[in-house]
Amino acid sequence: MKLNKYGKELDLLLLLTENHSYTAQELADRLDITRRNLYYYLEYLRESGFLLIKSGFRYRLDRSSPFFKRLHDNIALTRDEAAFLYRLLDSAEKIDYQALTVKAKLERQFNLAELSDPAVMRRMNRNIRQLKKAIAEKHMVTLRAYSSPHSQTVADRIVEPFLLMNGGTDIRCHELRTHENKTYKVARTAEIEILDVPWIYENLHREVYTDIFGFSGEECYHVSLHLGQLSHNLLIEEHPAAEPFVTTIDNNHWQADLDVVSYLGIGRFVLGLYDDITIIGDKGFKAYINTKIKQRKTKSK
Repeated sequence: MKLNKYGKELDLLLLLTENHSYTAQELADRLDITRRNLYYYLEYLRESGFLLIKSGFRYRLDRSSPFFKRLHDNIALTRDEAAFLYRLLDSAEKIDYQALTVKAKLERQFNLAELSDPAVMRRMNRNIRQLKKAIAEKHMVTLRAYSSPHSQTVADRIVEPFLLMNGGTDIRCHELRTHENKTYKVARTAEIEILDVPWIYENLHREVYTDIFGFSGEECYHVSLHLGQLSHNLLIEEHPAAEPFVTTIDNNHWQADLDVVSYLGIGRFVLGLYDDITIIGDKGFKAYINTKIKQRKTKSK
């Protein structure tokens, strides 16, 4: 039966990720297979990128295996995403038991206790309304008593707000004192005061961009790559968000046109599969890769 094709492999994965190690015979007995077949399954896991640890006669899987990291990155929620879901669930009917259960789990796992405080929620909603109004009218605001854990200060900030992010949890602003674009947490602001002063630095407003490799910043670089089959498959598997930016050249070659914030993420990818990738552009990225290759050669001498 097709659905059971990988049944034993999945059962073996579950056993090896328990807080326990097993001998080969114990694993074979639990899976109801021969030890010979078990060794085929263990070899299959190794070839698939799992780190199999053998201590004496006992086996277990290392949770730092690349597969587990990719799985975690693909399904894990950030705190901002959890807070956004929490607020959505807060609008559900109070008698909805499932919504209440999920909210309780999010609150515990992501320490969202402040969002269960009605006073905090009222203040956040009021601040969001003020920020939306200021953005629509292109007016400056004062973030009253903004609490910054980074600088460990509580102070007023005069800013030009131009983008609400993450479902209203964050506000992207141009700060007048530093002339820098910064992202502020709405919940850390005691009050939003709209000033009777229009924006004067709109030409300096920059949205924050996060590339497919997880790097964030205001400026992007456009990198073009020709990929072989191996690098194409790994790019799509490890970074699914890249798929819309990949076009087919022929049955064995693809072109990826990617906007990246930093050369670090894409650089690691290219250096790991250098023989299967041709760099088309940009010049800056070509120079970056050439420098990295020279550094590696120098270290290996």
